[in-house]
Amino acid sequence: PSADDLAEEMEDVDFEDEGAEEPDAEAWESEDDEGVEDGMEAQDDSEVTFSLHSASVFCVSLDPKTNTLAVTGGEDDKAFVWRVSDGELLFECSGHKDSVTCAGFSHDSVFVATGDMSGLIKVWRVDAKEEVWSFEVGDLEWMEWHPQAHVLLAGTADGNTWMWKIPSGDCKTFQGPACPATCGRILPDGKRAVVGYEDGTMRIWDLKQGTSLHVLKGQDGHQDPLTCVASNQDGSLIMTGSVDCHAKLVNSATGKVVCVFKMESVTPKAPIGEGEEAESNSVESLGFCNVMPLAAVGYLDGTLAIYDLSTQSLRHKCQHESGIVQLLWEESSAVVYTCSLDGAVRLWDARSGKMISEYRGHSAEILDFAVNKDASIVVTTSGDHQAKVFCVQRPDR
Repeated sequence: PSADDLAEEMEDVDFEDEGAEEPDAEAWESEDDEGVEDGMEAQDDSEVTFSLHSASVFCVSLDPKTNTLAVTGGEDDKAFVWRVSDGELLFECSGHKDSVTCAGFSHDSVFVATGDMSGLIKVWRVDAKEEVWSFEVGDLEWMEWHPQAHVLLAGTADGNTWMWKIPSGDCKTFQGPACPATCGRILPDGKRAVVGYEDGTMRIWDLKQGTSLHVLKGQDGHQDPLTCVASNQDGSLIMTGSVDCHAKLVNSATGKVVCVFKMESVTPKAPIGEGEEAESNSVESLGFCNVMPLAAVGYLDGTLAIYDLSTQSLRHKCQHESGIVQLLWEESSAVVYTCSLDGAVRLWDARSGKMISEYRGHSAEILDFAVNKDASIVVTTSGDHQAKVFCVQRPDR
């Protein structure tokens, strides 16, 4: 059974009444209950739990201006805007008919956008709690707000990248290859966007002209679908990650590959038998440090690799028990956060490669997380139907 099925089964069990009704309840509890007690649910380091979702919670974003509001979207076709301090619901972003996989606030926190898998995107005015715009595209792969304007960008399974002015809805499309636009990022100058595709190609688009400035394909591109893209603070460097386990560093001005970080694949411990598959690995998330020339790459096999950009070499390998879902750097220090399939958030010192701290509280994998500006709180979403807020004040501050 999947984590979701298990979570649902657990919900149906009412431990309180069980003992009163059934004489052999104790024997039953000692067997089945142990797994839960010893397992992930035993420890909860979170301050606030938001539990209005009734299925896996796929995405979370914090409002950039005040960092007091979160928006979460889930498999229950719902998205909610709520207060981080106490989990109080502000409003529901209603009307989606498929899993809400993308959600985010505009740069000034005036608007919040929610997008579902089928391609229905809605924008809400936060203070009025009302919908101001909606549009339907093909199956949605990713969505991002412009860093300085009320402009929304989204990539779809037909290879298109869409750009809208909000709330007027003025629209422009950037046609990629005839395969999904799997990931995208607007560069810090606000004039260009980098988009990765399922065929391993990457394009840098001029948002104003609607033209493609650089295309990386063949040897310069990836051999497998792109999973993530990131840029450094001034937008001069782009990093792309792929199912092929490579991370490529690209000069955004020239479109040239500066270097390729390859993870040596670990040799299988035993020969692979009939019908067995080799352990798969891929790059799941990546990002640049703002204060040192470092980049972090998170892999599905649980490796967090810290690369030194000045020497283009591997500096540290931080091993997780299970796959890394996402990583984020602190805004003004060399600390990188990871969330993984084992349900924990971890903070790593990228200079030493050592773990600073670990936070638990979810009973299933963490699917997304966000860190506030001053790096005092982390908001996580999980397959256990919950979102949680963790306070991560560190002793070294």
